[in-house]
Amino acid sequence: MSKKYPWLADFNVKAFVICLALSTSLWLLIKLSEQFNTQASFVIKLVDAPASQLLTNNEQQTLKFSLQANGFETLGCKLLSDSKRVVAISLASVPYRLENGNTYSFSSQYVAEQIAQILDVSASGVTMNDDKVYFDMETMKSKVVPVVLRSDIRTQQRFDIYGLPIIEPATVTVFGPKNVLDTVESVSTHLLSRSAASENIVEQVGLDLYDGTLHCDVKEVKVSIEVLQFTEQELVVPISVPDTLKMRLFPETVKVKFIVAMKDYVSMKAEMFHVGIDPRQIDDGSALLDVKLDGRPENVELISVDPQRVEYLIVE
Repeated sequence: MSKKYPWLADFNVKAFVICLALSTSLWLLIKLSEQFNTQASFVIKLVDAPASQLLTNNEQQTLKFSLQANGFETLGCKLLSDSKRVVAISLASVPYRLENGNTYSFSSQYVAEQIAQILDVSASGVTMNDDKVYFDMETMKSKVVPVVLRSDIRTQQRFDIYGLPIIEPATVTVFGPKNVLDTVESVSTHLLSRSAASENIVEQVGLDLYDGTLHCDVKEVKVSIEVLQFTEQELVVPISVPDTLKMRLFPETVKVKFIVAMKDYVSMKAEMFHVGIDPRQIDDGSALLDVKLDGRPENVELISVDPQRVEYLIVE
């Protein structure tokens, strides 16, 4: 028959292979549907410790557990890569208690619940080998320091920063080793930068905590910077002469040119500026006296004072 119908032999082999594959698949399906009990391990990483506390050890530890699940779920656990066998436990959301000294603990059930979520199995199928997870924390020294803004703010033409930036809170309490805190006088923000700014800036900016050496319960501060349009203005300001001197000046006034915010333009008055002379130049026999602007409103940028020198006449 095989000599007369050679294709029949090939058909029989293919049929056998197909039947074998189907039976093997069926057997695997049945076996993987069964329940298994196996041991596995995960790495837990403790995060979000209180700002005043320092995790001194056991910040990262390996915990073993028993997994009761079907074959598919068990196989998925076995094939899980090491990078995904990590559970982050936030100490801000897990209730822990002091055991003794600097040793604390919390129920391992919180770990089991997160492992179950990662493996996509029932929480009842994960049983931790130990009832509690232990870790050590040490209370650090504290210090109140001012916050310093690091900034690179560039404005559009005729715009500028008005006043000083407002930082809220202006001071923070930082925690850390005593030898580090003794050298810390302030805490800087991350760099706040803008290009061609033409409106007010309000932003939450993170703190630079010395690459994690310091801890702080404030993670970022609110920075407010007022950016306004500025313009040029000129006022005629009288030159002040000390009452002890009997003299006349020529001229008796100077023109003060400055840059001011548009919102302050109409409120600028000559009496807000103070221009004086140096009486010592009289004793030196100088023919001309230098004039100096030694008083002006805040948020005003001086351009020029004209003239810069004046003649004088002593009056007996």
